[in-house]
Amino acid sequence: MSLKRNHRRSEGGFSLIELMIVIAIIGILIAVGVTGWKAAVKSANEAAAVKTLRTVAEQQMLYYNAHQRSSFGTFEEMLKEGLLDARFSGGTPVVEGYVFNMRVIPKSTTTQPGFAVNADPQVTEGVGATGKNHFYLDSDSNTIHVNATQAATVADPPIGQ
Repeated sequence: MSLKRNHRRSEGGFSLIELMIVIAIIGILIAVGVTGWKAAVKSANEAAAVKTLRTVAEQQMLYYNAHQRSSFGTFEEMLKEGLLDARFSGGTPVVEGYVFNMRVIPKSTTTQPGFAVNADPQVTEGVGATGKNHFYLDSDSNTIHVNATQAATVADPPIGQ
């Protein structure tokens, strides 16, 4: 009878302490993975925002040339002419986690036409921001400017500096 009791003990599974240690290790690995994943998503969103700004600038030049160098287009006008895709439809387009706002400056007797585009991280309740940097591009400098704390302007340093 004592042999049966010892035999059962050696066949037993994991103890509660061992299971808790395994669960704690898995929790730590998940926490590290989620943090890394969020950082990678933010970085990818920022890279996509910069690429999108460059695309908008290129398409603005096509629009400007097609309209005898008299005006730049709004998102809606450029969308109608097939220069931008459906992601830019609606009031304020959100592309890859960034909110894009464009101001078009009409041609007048004293000013040349122009445009300025801001790309700001989308902020949602409970999730936070989809990126950490704000970007700005205008027709005068055709340079992308960056600001880490607020909406970027032409006064902010160019990207990469």
